[in-house]
Amino acid sequence: MYTGIVQGLEKIVNIQQGNNFTTLYISNENGFLNDVFIGASVAIDGTCLTATSFDTIANIASFDVSALTTSLTTLQFLKIGDEVNIERSIKAGMENGGHNIFGHIEGMATIKDVVHTGETLHIDIVIPDDNIKYFFKKGFIGLQGCSLTVNRVDRKTNEISVDLIPETLRLTTFKHVQIGGKLNYEIDQMTRTMVDTLESIHQRQQEN
Repeated sequence: MYTGIVQGLEKIVNIQQGNNFTTLYISNENGFLNDVFIGASVAIDGTCLTATSFDTIANIASFDVSALTTSLTTLQFLKIGDEVNIERSIKAGMENGGHNIFGHIEGMATIKDVVHTGETLHIDIVIPDDNIKYFFKKGFIGLQGCSLTVNRVDRKTNEISVDLIPETLRLTTFKHVQIGGKLNYEIDQMTRTMVDTLESIHQRQQEN
């Protein structure tokens, strides 16, 4: 499990295609992966991936990505040299300054508008697949692994808005976002459970 507080950026140093999977090789220039071990979970752009090797000489970790995960996420667009958001899994007793994130990406949202105001960034995002019902003003969303507060919801257009502070921009790939770009998004699981439960109760009442 993760907090959605991205630790910083690392780079894709190599990509290899396997049989129905892809292996990403990621740098460890900032030491985020110093104690990574085979089988450890690391959030890469918000996607929970399993470490498969660590080269101490080259200071590079590798992660296998299934074909299904690739098809659902922005990992499919990565190129050698691209930066990715990194968060290690939360350990017992650590502070959770974000919200509970599992790294189970729902799909990709589309950036509709980007507005720079001073050193902050406002982003309008289109949520696909009728999942707008899971988002509420002042609720949470996981975007590229970042825990963000939803500041606007428009259910007619399937849009939400988020605002990012300078520190978030400094530490993440959000500094590079553009209109039309894609973002990995994760639904808050407590909100999903609440909405689905209420819908189920309402449906049963209608049937009776």
